[in-house]
Amino acid sequence: MRVMLIGIFHETHCFVPSRTDIADFRISRGADVLTMRGNGSQIDGFLEVAEREGWDVVPICTWAATPSGIVTDAAMEAFWAEALPGARAAAGQGVDAVFLSLHGAMVSESLTDVEGELLSRLRAIPDLAEVPIFGVFDLHANLTARMTDLAQGLLCYRENPHVDARDTAMRAAELMGRCLSHGLRPRMIRRSPPLIWPPTGTGTADSPMRDLEALARQIEAEDPEILAVNVVAGFSFADVAEAGVAFSVVTTGPEAAAEAALDRLEALAMALKDRGLPEEWPVEEALDQIDCLDGLRGPALLVEPSENIGAGAPGNGTGVLRALVARGARNAGVILNDPEAVAALSGLAPGASVTLEVGGKDNPFDPGPLTLDLELVSLSDGFFDLEDINSHLAASAGRHIAMGPCAVVRHGGEGGIVILLTSRRTPPMDLAQWRSNGINPEELAIIGVKAAVAHRRAYEPIMGATFTVATPGACTSDPRQLPYTRLRRPVFPLDDLS
Repeated sequence: MRVMLIGIFHETHCFVPSRTDIADFRISRGADVLTMRGNGSQIDGFLEVAEREGWDVVPICTWAATPSGIVTDAAMEAFWAEALPGARAAAGQGVDAVFLSLHGAMVSESLTDVEGELLSRLRAIPDLAEVPIFGVFDLHANLTARMTDLAQGLLCYRENPHVDARDTAMRAAELMGRCLSHGLRPRMIRRSPPLIWPPTGTGTADSPMRDLEALARQIEAEDPEILAVNVVAGFSFADVAEAGVAFSVVTTGPEAAAEAALDRLEALAMALKDRGLPEEWPVEEALDQIDCLDGLRGPALLVEPSENIGAGAPGNGTGVLRALVARGARNAGVILNDPEAVAALSGLAPGASVTLEVGGKDNPFDPGPLTLDLELVSLSDGFFDLEDINSHLAASAGRHIAMGPCAVVRHGGEGGIVILLTSRRTPPMDLAQWRSNGINPEELAIIGVKAAVAHRRAYEPIMGATFTVATPGACTSDPRQLPYTRLRRPVFPLDDLS
């Protein structure tokens, strides 16, 4: 079997001022895509199945970038210039199927549905008009009608944190192989209830997602013609018409059965809609609670969803750091993305004392940089390998992570606040981020974490307590605070649906 492989992976935050350009993407072309085998990514999962089944993989290109602002048209044109001629050439020689590695929440300056547009452009190639298209996408996609109308079997992750990205790619590839070998041509049927939940409300260990995933697996077990059920949490920071919660089934059976299954999922989601809006602590109150805790066997986490790097925040917000400094916190640690501060420290020797502005730069959601007296502890190149191959971070980036040049500084002397400064925004999803810079996170008393849910797999095994805190930032947990202009209405919680 000859299978074409294309990847485009970006989670686009429409409310941050930055733009995502060509240089922000990690790009693999042609045979270089095959070197991703073994790196723990979506691509790796597909390639493992292809290798096992003896498929002839025709890799076109894969583009992936860290969540960030709207993608420029220049970047999209560069992608199309690679993907479409390569797809036409491969299709002209004959392919049995197309496999797509997607995120599903990508927005460009001119396109609100990049993944749907990719499918549409592929279908416009005469030799691909009827070729089966399967693939994998992120649980935080905004699943559109075009995506489901033009594909046979797109499967999304079932876990948040996304520890199953590679496994989901394998499930999608195995489903594709099974359908082709048995002459099955499934279709996708979609439902989009009027719900938009922030990332903080979409952890799959918690309700409502836990309940919806359980029902999805029950539906799959009850009806053998429903080959897969997707519970899609949506991405609340995308200002597009079809943003939000969605469900889809991949089926070879009657439409009525699929619609009945979707009815059950939608009814449950609406009944549990309030659980998708969790509450958050004021930072000062969380610190008061931490002061009252005795005998913690691990650090207390101050989890800061508003600064969720994994959802496109700049990663330099000073909310938690300001509170720690004001409190005179001891043995605390935070990570800030601040390439300017790293550059200012690059010529110094460890032990040097400096007064430096850190964080808050070019961040309209933050009060601005914080001026601190600091001691330089160490400098590094910022490269590290994930400790956990199933880390949420591995889905698109693979095992090898580059934070850019880094610096570790300390405020308040020995036993004070340790700050890891990075040059590239790096989501806090693996403890090797700390250890690669000489810091054992288990030994810290308090850690600020710029995430919503994705950090849990890494941090929960070592933490003594956790508090989700409210700070200024781009990734608010209250969608009612976002200035949507294109989102369909009415939708909860922006509108009263009672």
